[in-house]
Amino acid sequence: MTGRRRALGLAVEHGVDDLYQGAVPALVPALVAVRGWDLTRAGGIVLAATVLSSVAQPLFGVLADRRRVPHLRILGMLLAAAGVGAVGLVDSYVATWSAVLLSGLGVAAYHPEAARAVHLTGTGDRGMGWFTVGGLAGFAVGPAAVGAVVGGLGLAATPLLALPAAAAALVGLLPRRRPGPATTSGASAPAVAGTGRDDWRRFGWLTGVVVTRSVAFYGLSAFLAVHLTMRFGFGPGLAAATLGIFTGAGAVATVASSALTRRWGRTAVLRGSYVAAVPLLAATLLAPSPVLALAATGLLGAALGVPVPVHTTLGQAYLPGHLGLAASVTLGLAVSAGGLASPALGALADHRGTTLALAVLIAGPALAALLTLPLTDRPEPEQPERTGPSRA
Repeated sequence: MTGRRRALGLAVEHGVDDLYQGAVPALVPALVAVRGWDLTRAGGIVLAATVLSSVAQPLFGVLADRRRVPHLRILGMLLAAAGVGAVGLVDSYVATWSAVLLSGLGVAAYHPEAARAVHLTGTGDRGMGWFTVGGLAGFAVGPAAVGAVVGGLGLAATPLLALPAAAAALVGLLPRRRPGPATTSGASAPAVAGTGRDDWRRFGWLTGVVVTRSVAFYGLSAFLAVHLTMRFGFGPGLAAATLGIFTGAGAVATVASSALTRRWGRTAVLRGSYVAAVPLLAATLLAPSPVLALAATGLLGAALGVPVPVHTTLGQAYLPGHLGLAASVTLGLAVSAGGLASPALGALADHRGTTLALAVLIAGPALAALLTLPLTDRPEPEQPERTGPSRA
């Protein structure tokens, strides 16, 4: 029971952290409207949230494998919040870009240590599923939070967005009773790894799946609301709701991921989800009415949400000796890598329109489905036995 409570608490914390990932693309329409930026510059803001994060994610993963640094979760979450909170307090493009850059660094610092902590709860696929649902739910709440704060009070109110992280940090720093002796002790103790041989070749193929999915997901997160606003005349509130539908449906669908993998296997779920995403993305762009477009958006979000916990559990199964690195790639890099393509998508949207720019993203799930072909299911790495007493 203690492991379940711990995993659920980490899921909530993950939601707070990823709220700031969802807030960045949600701020794009407001920055375009208030500061008069074109979509190329707006895409650069999304790039800022991901460029340093992409480089730092594997480094933080290696650190989590070698040294136990639980407070890195809290520091990363606070830095993510501080960067987003500062967006409305600065005026220049460079200052805004720098603030979002720091936020992305905080997100990179959070994920590896948090995913390692989930693995140590002993809750397996279910715990990682909860953790992923928490993150996707937070990503979905991000646009709603931006809509409520920025839509109601203006860009200058963005510091209010940092309050959830401050509250979560206070809870995370509270002392808690442990059910028995810790597996490791001290801030410098190495993270606990599973047993088995690392399969770097299949992990490389899985990384390709993660990156291609990320390009499609983050491109849609950044520009889908702008596209539907231009096509159907959505106001700021409905534009934010559109992104909430996309990410919220993904969060809800993730709940079913564990059951699906138990029935069909991890790799089959990956392939099926990405194959389904191809026509759903086309339907979202070609829908003749806003109602049908929003319905297709929700289904598309669900298809892209189901594979997310599978990425992490399968990645840790492939790299049982490097759990932090596996998590940093499959959880953190899954979002940050996609933002690297945002400026190019924004430039294409400026010159050829948002429909063509987003249509290019159909290649993402199609390629991801192909890249799953060399993958095979593999049991999740087992934790070493604990020798200390424990409570049921």
